[in-house]
Amino acid sequence: MGTIGSLIIIVVMFVVLYFFMIRPQKKQEKEIANMRNNLQVGDEVTTIGGIIGKIVSIKEETVMIETGHDRTKIRFLKSAIRSVDVHAEDAQEN
Repeated sequence: MGTIGSLIIIVVMFVVLYFFMIRPQKKQEKEIANMRNNLQVGDEVTTIGGIIGKIVSIKEETVMIETGHDRTKIRFLKSAIRSVDVHAEDAQEN
């Protein structure tokens, strides 16, 4: 009975680990991938390096963003985009 009890405890620990760690992480990864796939020209974004700019063009795996008042353009991988701060549609409404 002691061996079966230990086995049940280990299985319960794996189930708890899955529901509290693995499942939320996969959900977050899916949301980030969805955000990066829905990038549009005109979106204001922040990169993982902290650079803030507006998207001026999008290619397969890269985006070109324009930063600052001097209109400097920098090309980044889509995977380097951390967040969309202002969507293009929202910027046009204001």
